[in-house]
Amino acid sequence: MATILVTGSSDGIGRQTASTLAADGHRVVLHARNAARAEQAQAAVPQAVAVVRGDLTSLAETRQLAEQAAAAGPYDVVIHNAGVGGGQREPVRTADGLERIFQVNVLAPYVLTALVPWPARLVYLTSGLEADGVPRLDDPQWEHRAWDGMQAYSDSKLYDVMLAFAVARRRPQVLSNAVDPGWIRTRMGGPGATDELPAGAETQLWLATSDEPAATVTGRYLKRRRELRANPAAYREDLQERLLAVCAELSGVTLPA
Repeated sequence: MATILVTGSSDGIGRQTASTLAADGHRVVLHARNAARAEQAQAAVPQAVAVVRGDLTSLAETRQLAEQAAAAGPYDVVIHNAGVGGGQREPVRTADGLERIFQVNVLAPYVLTALVPWPARLVYLTSGLEADGVPRLDDPQWEHRAWDGMQAYSDSKLYDVMLAFAVARRRPQVLSNAVDPGWIRTRMGGPGATDELPAGAETQLWLATSDEPAATVTGRYLKRRRELRANPAAYREDLQERLLAVCAELSGVTLPA
């Protein structure tokens, strides 16, 4: 039995992942952004041992979430599932003055990775749109260029792969991988998506629990349990380090060496 934290687990792929893990007998900690969502998550996955709360659009709440999560651990696995889409016509600034997609999709998992004690395995959810991402780390907050919501989303998913690879390189004892769940029929994916929820959770469940050689890898980008080649920029160590530096500067949190 493993102890597993799944962020963004009040609905969608995260809830499917958490529910399956709990049904299989694992000790699962859920995450929701507020009290109402926490109640929904606990009702949907009653076997879960705890629900930690924190709105990832707030740096203060993300830090508090890390404290709650650490208290509910330690963890064998952390699955960074939480994220927002990119349909906005204009950039949305959070109370911290940061661009919302970057803060939720990139900065939040960075902060949680830095502040929650290291598990044996880390899984970061990305998207096939990471292939369209451009590492504009000179302007991650879209302050100096015309806004493009889908490009901002694609960039954030590239950064998630870069974060997974950076952690794998810096912490070789931790299995750190990025997963494209596919286009899944959820609130974010929309009714036109091609795949159902179980398919969206399949690979991260496997990476979290399997001891098969193909699952005990690190620094990989996977979909449907198969390794794929990521955006070439994701493999550049200089860009990985620049991303970590940007996240440290914006959050005030440094990833442990």
